[in-house]
Amino acid sequence: MRLVVDLNRCQGYAQCAFLAPEVFAMHGDEALLYDPNPVEDGQADTELRENVTRAVAACPVRAILLELADGHAGDGPGGAS
Repeated sequence: MRLVVDLNRCQGYAQCAFLAPEVFAMHGDEALLYDPNPVEDGQADTELRENVTRAVAACPVRAILLELADGHAGDGPGGAS
């Protein structure tokens, strides 16, 4: 699982940080920090994968792209909804 956030598109709504705080965090009011590779050894536990998937879907401006291990893209710019 790999994440890419379009920080130019991100508006700091922080929905991702509420839903997957182990991956996303707000620094101040608008700066988003995130872990682009939130799994170790290529294995994501089910809860982490579900939280990240919910966070990607909750982004109101679709700034987050999730690439799964099988190469398929998730939500966000250039991804399948």
